[in-house]
Amino acid sequence: MPQSLANIYIHLIFSTSDRQPLLTDDIRPSLHSYFGQVGKTLECPIILVNSVEDHVHILHRLSRTVTISKAVEEFKKSTSKWLKSQSPNLANFSWQSGYGAFSVSESNLDSVTAYIQNQREHHRTKSFQDEFREFLTKNKLSYDEQYLWD
Repeated sequence: MPQSLANIYIHLIFSTSDRQPLLTDDIRPSLHSYFGQVGKTLECPIILVNSVEDHVHILHRLSRTVTISKAVEEFKKSTSKWLKSQSPNLANFSWQSGYGAFSVSESNLDSVTAYIQNQREHHRTKSFQDEFREFLTKNKLSYDEQYLWD
């Protein structure tokens, strides 16, 4: 086959460093839009971005020419640099070093989209750490709690 094709969706999750509540209501819409620009540049189009004060969820297609780690690196690097330029309060902003990337089938896009859209409501009763542990367990990923957080 001379043509290379891919249809891979990724649900990407990562937090601010030390889960600091730095993603305020006034910055989030612009941040989400900026993630969209980065995704477009990477040819990893964003389906949906949503965040709360201490972490972000991104649903995107993965380009057939970009690795997950490269996409994450570019999303974090670009948005971190952009956030630092937005306010003196964000001058030392950084994302956590780790991330979670979970595959999403075409048939589950609607449910994952709904989940991401409802982050504010979801986090009224559940911390980011508890949510992330549930994702790891649901996706049968083993982990060492000692190295999970930074």
